[in-house]
Amino acid sequence: MNRRTFLSYYNPTAMEYFTELGYTGLFIAAFLSATILPLGSVVVLAPLLLSGLSPSMLVVVATIGNVLGSMTNYALGYWASLSLIKKWLRMSEEEFVRAEQHFKKYGIIALLFTWLPFIGDPLTVLAGILRIRLHWFVVLVTVGKAARYIIASYLILKVG
Repeated sequence: MNRRTFLSYYNPTAMEYFTELGYTGLFIAAFLSATILPLGSVVVLAPLLLSGLSPSMLVVVATIGNVLGSMTNYALGYWASLSLIKKWLRMSEEEFVRAEQHFKKYGIIALLFTWLPFIGDPLTVLAGILRIRLHWFVVLVTVGKAARYIIASYLILKVG
């Protein structure tokens, strides 16, 4: 699939399609947005919350999908070659070394911030490369991503 065809899936019509799928669409959007794909799951979460679906269930579904997507990145970091990962993340050797130093400086607590745009996905890949213990990875990533969805849901319902 070429880049143009691939990116054509991530337009407002695709987001509406995910929304129409309800919980399943949110799971798919959350899973994909946790990878390096250009997708935001909160764009699907918001209309589902406002449609009256269970906020608790939406938070659980989004968190599970997002954590499983992050685990996919972890697996890629764990098993893929370093040169492939650098190419995939579009990182130079210098950028990679800097990212690795930052990760080592802050330790596994950095995994609480995997929900942040731009740095979250590389953090999950880097955790795999550095062979962070999987149970710590899952716990910390889950806490961070669940907190993000809880706060986002609260704000959407409060403002919405």
